[in-house]
Amino acid sequence: MLRHRFSWKRMSMSAALAYRPDGSQATLVFQAEHGAYDTSSLIEFLTDLHHHFGGDPVTLIWDGLPAHRSNAMKAWLATQRRWLHVEPLPAYAPDLNPVEQIWGNVKATELANLCPDTIDEAHTAAETGLERIGNSYQLCFAFLDHTGLSL
Repeated sequence: MLRHRFSWKRMSMSAALAYRPDGSQATLVFQAEHGAYDTSSLIEFLTDLHHHFGGDPVTLIWDGLPAHRSNAMKAWLATQRRWLHVEPLPAYAPDLNPVEQIWGNVKATELANLCPDTIDEAHTAAETGLERIGNSYQLCFAFLDHTGLSL
């Protein structure tokens, strides 16, 4: 029997898979947000990403999340062109997004059959899965290979 208190809060996660152009390294960067992501929380994530990579140029492949297309995001992105280039994915093309493979893998592994009592337990399990993936060069590149995209 599953117990459910119907008092779930919402937690969202953002992730970026980064690859060196020569294929020598893959890095998974992720962040959790209580509630839903919006433009300001995504700008914060991208700012952290900028610091994580020490200001090196980044090409970001992005899906069509509404917060990715907001006027505020467009204005902010216009001020970041010295380090950030955005390539939008076609509409309804999750199969071209390696990060979608991450979510599927975590849901099928760490979150499979999980019945947490709190959102923090779910967060811990998801974070464990993301750390597992981030520590696996092979998985990070397998997710890219699955999309059919190349560096």
